[in-house]
This record gives sequence, C-alpha cells and structure tokens, in this order.
Amino acid sequence: MSYKVIQWSTGNVGGYALRAIINHPELELAGVVVHNPDKAGKDAAELCGLDEATGVRATTDWEGLLAAGADCVCYTAGAEARMVEAVDDMRRVLEAGINVVSSSMVMLVYPECPIPAFVDPLVAGCEKGQVSFLTSGIDPGFANDTMPLVFTGLSEYWHSVRMQEVVNYATYEQADTVMNVMGFGQPMDSKPYLLEPGILSMAWGGTIRSVAAGLGVELDEISQVHERVATEVPIETPMGTIEAGTCGALRFEVQGIVEGRPAIVLEHVTRMSDEIAPDWPQGKGYRVTIEGEPRMVISMDMEDRHGDHAVAGVIQTATRLVNAIPAVVEHAPGMMSSLDLPLITGKGLYRPAD
Repeated sequence: MSYKVIQWSTGNVGGYALRAIINHPELELAGVVVHNPDKAGKDAAELCGLDEATGVRATTDWEGLLAAGADCVCYTAGAEARMVEAVDDMRRVLEAGINVVSSSMVMLVYPECPIPAFVDPLVAGCEKGQVSFLTSGIDPGFANDTMPLVFTGLSEYWHSVRMQEVVNYATYEQADTVMNVMGFGQPMDSKPYLLEPGILSMAWGGTIRSVAAGLGVELDEISQVHERVATEVPIETPMGTIEAGTCGALRFEVQGIVEGRPAIVLEHVTRMSDEIAPDWPQGKGYRVTIEGEPRMVISMDMEDRHGDHAVAGVIQTATRLVNAIPAVVEHAPGMMSSLDLPLITGKGLYRPAD
C-alpha cells in the first residue's frame, strides 16, 4: 500500500524529510509546501539534492494542496518564533482529515502537555478530522524516549536513567536556533531564550513525562539546571564567527524528580568546538546510562556520509518522522507518543553500498 504524503517546509529538517519521502517505497510524494516564493515552482528533487525529477513542484498554496487530499503531512516548519502559528497550521491539516507527523513543537512528544493553548487545538483537530498526530525526532524523540525505554526492559531493577546528547553544533546551520535561542556567540551575561526560567522544562518536559509514563513512575516535579563556558579564541562557523569571550559551550539538565531525587534526567552537552570545556563529557551522539542491576551504558554515535555527526542527527530527526508515517496513518485517531508506535524498522530501505 502507498501513502500519499505532503512535505511542509524544506529547511534544515524538511529537506532531509523530503528526500526520505521520495526514496521510501511505501510513500508517494503528493506535494511540497514552501514559504519562500523563490522555491515555489521548483521540482521537489531540486529542493533536496536529488538528481531525478519527481514531477512534483513546490507551492505556497498549502490550502489548495490540502483540498486535493493526502494521507499525511510531514510538518517540519521552524516554530521557535511562531508557535501559535505552527499549532494553527497543524490544526487545519488535522481538521481536513489528514494525519500529521511533526518535529516542530518539541514539547508535544508526549500528549499530556501542560500548555493548553498548544495541545487543545490539536486534540480538537484530531477529533474533528478523525486522524492522528505525532511529534518526534531524534531529540526530543527516539534517543531519549524509545532508546532508554527499550533498554530498561533488560533491568532487574533501576535507580536512575540519564539520557545525554553530546554534540558539536558548529555545523548545525540554524543560525537563529544556535545563536539566539541557545545563546552561542552571545555575551556570558546575556540570557538567551532557552535559558529563561521554565523554558528548558517546557521544551524537554514532554520527554521526561513520556519516559516516566513508560516506566510507571510518578513525578514530583520537573526541574532544570545549566552552565555555560566561554570560548577563549574565535571560532569560525557557517553561521558566523563565535568571538572570544562569548558563549562557546552549554550544558544543561532537565530532571524528573521521583521521591525527592533526580531519577529521569535529560542532559545536553553542546559545544562550538571540541576544545572547549574538555572536562565535560566527550562524544558525537547520544548516550543512555541506566543505573541499577545491571548497570548499562548505551551509546549511539552517528555521522552522515561526509562524516558530520550534527547533520546525521538532523537526518535522524527527519527519518524518525518519515518512517513512522505508515504506523501513524493506520493508528486510531488522536494524539500519539512513542509509546503508541510499533517497532519502526528500515523495512524496504535496503540499497547496495556504492
């Protein structure tokens, strides 16, 4: 069976999602929504670096595409500065009777989001359209909801679960996210959006709630801590220069407190250069540490075909969404989380090595 899919946006994640949809044997590209008029009219292949034309051309007329019908929309439009608009976009898609997979509103990886203005319209949209909605990716997503839950299934008992992302962001070409939201390249006394009170817990709280639900524990609260380190030398990146004395590394934790202690912890260790904060954890991917019997440390290092681990993470966000589309379309209507998904594999994705 083939599922008709509309890709909404062709930016950082969207370009890779578009490529994955085109290459997926169970999916048929039904349309591409773009916001930049310069992209309108271009073949989908051109927008994701493929050589063979698809015959599907990008459009800014998303209402016309929805009216033509599809099984699913893969919505990856950036939402940091337009959360209300993103929710409204997706609500309209759902009301049109089209399922949605998305990476945009990361706090919705678990449907019990404490922000009614975000979740209520989508719940209503699912009910009206009798379709399903899933937010996922690699982080928030597979690396810190599915991966830890799978391996806790090998425990006799566990005391704590720590999910880590250790990534150099120098090649993550999302200037607004890296510079403004995360605060890299900003003065050390600045307060970027991500570090405003409650924002870390809002963004990754859904992950903590999802893991807690999967493990059957009650959370006392969700707390957050962070620290920053300045770079001592300028760092050149595709997004601009990170000047000496400005923020070059950020480490934070979102902690799920159970019986008064951090039992489920999500930690990010992010740098613009591997030389900054050498005493912090080193790596190029994701790690889960389960304290208990037995103690387990699970690592997932990754890189794209050019050896870039940050880009590989972006690809994994896209493929997590795209490969889940058949399961989301076939699921009962409503808001979904990773706990509702079957095992998602690479079935049908084999290709011989070059």
